[in-house]
Amino acid sequence: MLAIQINGFRIESALMKIKANYILRIDFILILSTLGLIIVGIFFIYSANITISTGVPITDEYRRQIVWGVAGLCLIFTLCFIDFRRLYKISIHLYIATLLILLYTYKWGRVVNGARAWIGIGTFGIQPSEFAKITTILLLARYLDSSRQNSTSFFRFLVSCIIALVPMGLILIQPDFGTSLVFIPILLLMTFIAGVSMRYIVFVIALITLTSFFTVMPLVQSYILKTAIPVFEMFSNTTITLITSGALAVILLCALAGLAFSRKQYFFWIAYCSAISSLSLGSSFLVRKILKEYQLKRLIVFLDPNVDPQGAGWNIKQSMTAIGSGGFWGKGYLNGTQSHYQFLPQQSTDFIFSIFAEESGFVGGAFVFSLFLLICLRLIRIAKITVDPFGRYISAGLAAVYIFHFTINVGMTMGIMPITGIPLFFMSYGGSALLSSMLGIGLAMSIYIRRFERSLYND
Repeated sequence: MLAIQINGFRIESALMKIKANYILRIDFILILSTLGLIIVGIFFIYSANITISTGVPITDEYRRQIVWGVAGLCLIFTLCFIDFRRLYKISIHLYIATLLILLYTYKWGRVVNGARAWIGIGTFGIQPSEFAKITTILLLARYLDSSRQNSTSFFRFLVSCIIALVPMGLILIQPDFGTSLVFIPILLLMTFIAGVSMRYIVFVIALITLTSFFTVMPLVQSYILKTAIPVFEMFSNTTITLITSGALAVILLCALAGLAFSRKQYFFWIAYCSAISSLSLGSSFLVRKILKEYQLKRLIVFLDPNVDPQGAGWNIKQSMTAIGSGGFWGKGYLNGTQSHYQFLPQQSTDFIFSIFAEESGFVGGAFVFSLFLLICLRLIRIAKITVDPFGRYISAGLAAVYIFHFTINVGMTMGIMPITGIPLFFMSYGGSALLSSMLGIGLAMSIYIRRFERSLYND
């Protein structure tokens, strides 16, 4: 190794060559797509804060976003030189630390928009739930890697569910319903990539689908139809719900007994369907008890915005008006009316895409769609080509997060998804969301650079 002495500092040329090599191996498509979205976000955060009366921004949000964006870029390039495999051993410590911070937040955190989800001093604050996604992905990737050879598919999936559901539950009780939902696609895509049996993944998908259906039906009866429908009583009446769940539980136990004694396959499927039905019915009852009234309204307001015309319904109507008025080419930068007249609440955060689509039109929307598509496709490709399973699973988890955030946020602004309050990564105003999303890109970059290097800890 050649060493150079300059002003008392020893520079190892071989090390410098390695670092230069890492720079050349960066996924430039991924980093440029990310940078493009951040720049677009800053411009339209600026636009979202201009009012028709003053013609100048009423806040300095765009300046803060610039600072966070620069910090995030430094974080990305720092992570390029850190071997992601070194996170394998400390992932459990990061996960536990996150759980403790979430507990602290639930007890002593700052309430913002109805959720006790922030901690900080003065005007400075962070949202720990945004970073909980990353630490959960790391621990889940470690477990799925370490259990490949010595655990059954059922046990792997069960432990994976526990790893994902603990932080999800702590975030749900804040209550932050939207952020808690992100852990579900993380769990499903990572376990799928890890080779867990599809029957368990389908079980969770069916459970979530039926729980959502059973939760929404009484709300449709109360808020939209405004008339009693006998079949819906099973979902809204506590006594009927308990009796029905109990009956399904008895069927489940009988099917399990039949399976144990006869080993007939049809007993398994009876137990399988009974478990889904019973758990879905019970879960829907708990969801209606846990969620606040405004959160329940958000679940159905996309079906009929008039259910909450001054709240979530107003947001959807104004958002759809903004997007529709943009037309093909848009109204032009800084020429939006919905934003400058302040018709849209939270227009620099949850509804930033509405502002963007109004001023840039279909063409601008297609451009943003393309950048997000590139990011998601690159993450999926990294998961496909990476030799180390730990890196492969991390990439899959990150892809799940970005796909979910984009689909739900943009769908929400278009009125085809319920309002859940999750940001559009890279574009929405907010330091925690921006830094956590760029932290994910930095991890993906570290994995991509070392995609052909084998695991340090588990072959």
